[in-house]
Amino acid sequence: MNGIRHGFWQGWTAFALLAMFFFSPSCLAQLPDFVDLVRENRAAVVNISTRQQFQQYDFLPEGLDPGQESLPDPHQAPRQGMPEGTPGHPHGQPMPDPFGKDGESLGSGFIIGSDGIILTNDHVTARAQEIIVRLSDGRELEAEVIGADERTDLAVLQIDAESLPTVSIGSGEDLAVGEWVLAIGSPFGFEHSVTSGIVSAKGRSLPHGNYVPYIQTDVAINPGNSGGPLFNLDGEVVGINSQIYSRTGGFMGLSFAIPIELAMEVAEQLQETGQVQRGWLGVMIQDVTRELAAGFGLDRPYGALVAELLEDGPAADAGIKSGDVILEFAGRSVDSSAALPPIVGRAEVGSTVEVVVLRDGEKKSVEVDIKPLPDDSRIAEPAADDEQGNVEQGEASAVGIRVEPLREEERSRLDLEKSDGGVLVTEVSGQEAIDAGFQPGDILVTLDHQPVSSAEEFATLAEDLESGSSVPVLVIRDGQPSFLALQVP
Repeated sequence: MNGIRHGFWQGWTAFALLAMFFFSPSCLAQLPDFVDLVRENRAAVVNISTRQQFQQYDFLPEGLDPGQESLPDPHQAPRQGMPEGTPGHPHGQPMPDPFGKDGESLGSGFIIGSDGIILTNDHVTARAQEIIVRLSDGRELEAEVIGADERTDLAVLQIDAESLPTVSIGSGEDLAVGEWVLAIGSPFGFEHSVTSGIVSAKGRSLPHGNYVPYIQTDVAINPGNSGGPLFNLDGEVVGINSQIYSRTGGFMGLSFAIPIELAMEVAEQLQETGQVQRGWLGVMIQDVTRELAAGFGLDRPYGALVAELLEDGPAADAGIKSGDVILEFAGRSVDSSAALPPIVGRAEVGSTVEVVVLRDGEKKSVEVDIKPLPDDSRIAEPAADDEQGNVEQGEASAVGIRVEPLREEERSRLDLEKSDGGVLVTEVSGQEAIDAGFQPGDILVTLDHQPVSSAEEFATLAEDLESGSSVPVLVIRDGQPSFLALQVP
C-alpha cells in the first residue's frame, strides 16, 4: 500500500510541476492574445448568403441520388486545392440540386470601403440571382456585384450603407513562415467565428489558381469561411481565405489564402473598369525535373522550361526559343514553372522587362515588351484520331524508340513546317524510354536540342548520344508540347 501511495504522489508531483511550467506567466506571455484583435475587427467582417439557380445535370455523378446535398463520403478521392463550399465539393454548403432547384451559398467577406465596398471570393457569389449581406449589427442588405475575376477567385460587392467600419490592409508578402495568423468568418453559417494558427508556407500553386501565389496556413477553415479575412497579430488583413485541401469537405490542417496585395490590385481594377488586365508572356511552360536539369546542365531543378511559344506573343517577338529555361523575370528568381504565371500576371502591361534564360548551357538576358493577357492564350487544339495509313516504319533506335515520317496532313494540323522537323513515334520498347514517359503517337521534334526530321536522322542522333547521360527530348502529345528526360542506355 505504501508503494502505491508513493507512486501516486510521485505522479501527482510530476503533473503539478508540468502544469506550473506550461501555465506559468512566462510561458503564457509567449502565446498570442487575440481578444483585442477580434474586438476591433469583427464588425468589419460580414456574412454572405446567395440564392442561385443551378443548371440541370445531363447526368448524375455516380452514387448521387435525387435530392442528395453532397457526394457520398466513403472512398472519396483527394480534392486538392478546391474552393470550399462550391458545387461538387464533398460536404460543401450545399452542392447544387441536380434537378435545377434554387440553392444557397454561405460565405464571408469584409468591408474595405466605408461606403459599402466589400471584398469576397468569386465562387461565393458566382451565378447568384440574389446576394444578401448580413452586417454585425444584424442588418441584412442586398448587394450588387461591381466586378468579379474568376482567375483569382475574387469579387467586389456594393451595399447601400454609409460610415461602415473597415479593415486595415497589411502585407501578405511580408509574412514569415511560422507567424501567427487569425481568421474571422462564418463556417457552416456560424457568424463571426474565430480560428487561429500559423503560416505553413508561402507561394503555393494550386490547380485552380495559376495566377495566385497562395499563403498556406493551418488555420481551421471550413465551408462558409470563403471570402473572409486572414489577419496578422497587428490586426491587419494579409490574405483572403479561399481554398482548403480536404478528402471529406472539412478542415484537415491545410488551408489557403490569397495574398492581400494581389487581391487589392484586382479589386482596384474591378472598381475602375469592371475587369482585370494582366501581363502576358506568351509561352507554354513545364517544370524542370531532376532528370531534365541534368540534361540542360543545371546544378539543381529550377526555372520554367519553355515547351512552346505562342504566335505573336511577347516572348516570340523578343527571341525567346522553345527549350529555353526561364531563370529570372524582372529581377525575380523563378524557382519553378508554377512561380512564373503570378509574376508575369502582375507585370505592368506595356512595360519592358528583363528575362534571363538558360540556352545551350549559357545564361542569356532578353528584353520583353509585356502585352495584355488575351481571353484565351492557348492556340493548340487536342489532336484528333487519324488513320496513319501504311507507311514504312524505321528500325528501333539505340534508345528503344521506333519512329516513322510525319504525314503532311498531320503537319498541317499541328502547324508544323518541314523545317520544324518532327517524326511520329510508333513503338516504345526500351525500358529507359518507357520510364521517361514516351508513348506511341507522340510527335518527336528534337533530341538533345537537335531537330529531328526523319527516321534516319533520329537513329543517327540516338547512336551518338553518350551512354548514361540524360538528354531532353521535345515531343508533342494531344497537340501540346512538352519535354521528356531520356536516360541514355
